[in-house]
Amino acid sequence: MIYKEVIFSEFTEEITTYMYPCPPQDISETEAFISDSIGEMVDGWGLGLVILKRDSQEFLGCAGLHCINRKNPELGIWLKKTAHGNKYGLEAVTAIKDWADKNLEYKYLRYPVDKANIASRKIAEALGGKIIDEYYKTNMSGKTLNVVEYRIPKAQKKENSRKLNWIQY
Repeated sequence: MIYKEVIFSEFTEEITTYMYPCPPQDISETEAFISDSIGEMVDGWGLGLVILKRDSQEFLGCAGLHCINRKNPELGIWLKKTAHGNKYGLEAVTAIKDWADKNLEYKYLRYPVDKANIASRKIAEALGGKIIDEYYKTNMSGKTLNVVEYRIPKAQKKENSRKLNWIQY
């Protein structure tokens, strides 16, 4: 809740252009979103995170992994406008995928994005994502999105190779 004002002010119409949700009209909608995200974590079926700049702790955006109790959880992310173009999205989604690989039993991660959202598509592709579906979906603002859904595979566990201990004399 400590980020509610900045989430409210940064989750704008421009930011939500390629997203399902619409921007909040009142801060109470942002509070409800945060409460719902916390509830999903408590119930064990979601992971909701804020993205902070490492050196300054400046708020950059939000990311999540939804339906973590299923075999195909769904990734989601948004960054405030001034954070675009710095690869923060790739860093955040990579960290979430690494966490999922270590902590969840899943087959693949779903990552639906609007076809025109090239930056988000590059994130999925950098993580080995392949398009598995394409469909239209009307978002909460009434705009039709042309969605391409990526399937990002779970990292393969590496076989334990024989480890040698080296002693320096």
